[in-house]
Amino acid sequence: MSYPVPLLRFGVIADPQYADLAPDPALNRYFRESLGRLAEAIEVFNGEELDFVVTLGDIIDRGFESFDDILPLYERSRHPAYFLLGNHDFAVSAGHLPDVARRVGLERTYYDLVFGQYRLVFLDGSDVSTFSAPLDDPRTALAKERLSALKAAGADNAQSWNGSLGEDQLSWLTAILAQADVKGEQVIVFNHYPVFPPNRHNMWDSECILEALSTSESFTAYFCGHNHDGDFGLFRGRPFITLKGMVDTPDDNAFSIVSIFTDRIEITGFGREESRVIALTETFSPLVPSR
Repeated sequence: MSYPVPLLRFGVIADPQYADLAPDPALNRYFRESLGRLAEAIEVFNGEELDFVVTLGDIIDRGFESFDDILPLYERSRHPAYFLLGNHDFAVSAGHLPDVARRVGLERTYYDLVFGQYRLVFLDGSDVSTFSAPLDDPRTALAKERLSALKAAGADNAQSWNGSLGEDQLSWLTAILAQADVKGEQVIVFNHYPVFPPNRHNMWDSECILEALSTSESFTAYFCGHNHDGDFGLFRGRPFITLKGMVDTPDDNAFSIVSIFTDRIEITGFGREESRVIALTETFSPLVPSR
């Protein structure tokens, strides 16, 4: 049965990547423009009835002081604002690395929340990476091992600016999905990094994460950023949506409003972000994953 009003509705921002820097046309990054673009997005969100607003990481491009300029804009939001951390959020001095999560109000870098029948899962895709922890942290050594193995295998996503989940987080995710299956909840996953379709921006352990998600009846959809061009694919009937980066292009914004119904997801795109309607199947499709 489909309902005329969404059961969950939220605003999404990917990769504001603000810094007080001159543009980098070669990368199509216009760092200073993100303050105005974020303000515009929040103004649009404030005119809508939303459950929350989520920023999918890369709040800043670099420099711990950049948080001081961009975070106050979220105080204008009349909706709760939730954050994930991306690779650029850790482009700070070594002394500030332990402070990044707290600076954006996170007690934990991965967490979950419940909105009605929906369980929202916020992942930390930088958990095991070459940049998110001090050099002498065991996670950094593990990250170097994982990256080296991927490079030896010729993996397209063997990039130093990607990351992976630690064993504790992967176990936590598996347990959350199992609990949601028992409770009859629907799980929406948010992450900075994609895991599908295959792409050089994907997490190092994409296959492990896909396996965990695809064996859960409660898993409904996956939203991420990191790949500023955006992407989309279906894996066993479930949508994996990569949103376009706000920081890109000299003139155009990019953000969206997502409305989730029992039978579909409606994405209303603004600026470069495209609008789309995605049908939700009741059971996992046995078909081959498709783009």
